[in-house]
Amino acid sequence: MATRDGAVLIQRTLCVSQLQRLTASTNSCGVGNAGAVMKRKWRWLLLSCAVLVALVCVYVRTHPLVFMKTHTHCIKFADQELIRFAGEHDGRFPSHPKGYPNALLLLDEESLHTLTGPGYDAAPLREAKRTGRALSEEECGRVYIQGLTTNSNWELALLFDKLPTPGGDHCPFPIRIWAPLGREVLLMSGRRFVPETEWPEFAKKQVDLLVQEGFDRQEAERLFASKPK
Repeated sequence: MATRDGAVLIQRTLCVSQLQRLTASTNSCGVGNAGAVMKRKWRWLLLSCAVLVALVCVYVRTHPLVFMKTHTHCIKFADQELIRFAGEHDGRFPSHPKGYPNALLLLDEESLHTLTGPGYDAAPLREAKRTGRALSEEECGRVYIQGLTTNSNWELALLFDKLPTPGGDHCPFPIRIWAPLGREVLLMSGRRFVPETEWPEFAKKQVDLLVQEGFDRQEAERLFASKPK
């Protein structure tokens, strides 16, 4: 009888021991799974945040040129049109007593999109060309230096962007993300991209050159200090 009771006690002890091990294993597995799920959630959350930040950076970096059509603001074609005009007017580039925006309207309508810079629309220029209304500087995305001729100093700028953009008007995506900010400039001698870090020194030199050319210093400084609206 004692032997039978002892066997039953041992059997019960073994069952309890197995049940405890099973319970511990189940709890451990549950905690492990919960930890893994939590890690995956945090990983996806961090990845989503990184993607969102990257997208915002790309948009800010490339706006307003991220969807720009090829050659929309190509300053090279503006060069061709200005040279054509000077060739037909004894070497004189367009000039107008009501300011440089109206001097630009003396050029052919087909070239007006090249005369306004990145971030600006040529619609105001076309509308002013069609109706004959005065055009304001605020409607122009590029500053035009009127009063020059083909005999002027070839280091002088004829036309330049108001708004610095990544890599200029021909910089493709995705290089725009890391390209330096700068402005397209049409010099008498041809096109040049001026990084924004070099712009203050470039503008100072241009003002001095214009003064040597006979321009009023205050007006020259005002033109090269033009800001986008």
